[in-house]
Amino acid sequence: MNISKLQKFILITAYLNKGKKISRKGFERFYNSYKNKPKKGDIQNIITKSSERLIDKELLIGYGRRTPHKSFIDEINLTAKGRKVAKKMLGEQQPLPFKINRKGKKT
Repeated sequence: MNISKLQKFILITAYLNKGKKISRKGFERFYNSYKNKPKKGDIQNIITKSSERLIDKELLIGYGRRTPHKSFIDEINLTAKGRKVAKKMLGEQQPLPFKINRKGKKT
């Protein structure tokens, strides 16, 4: 499953809040470390699309309101599948390249 850096940030932030609903306005701080930030309106669009894609992948639940033409996501929460993915991302480590001797023992 391909997940962008912003989507990983959203999943991990939601995971660390222990099942509470999170306002999506806090995700703007993802761009604080960038020198060439997108415009404020573009940031909102990017966050909206990323969260909608996570909802489509069944990793998030979106809470908000729906009009006849558009839906607005105000808060999000993780699903069980999303918790598993976030936990896996937090626990991943790069494997060390152990050398194996001729006898088959690791060094």
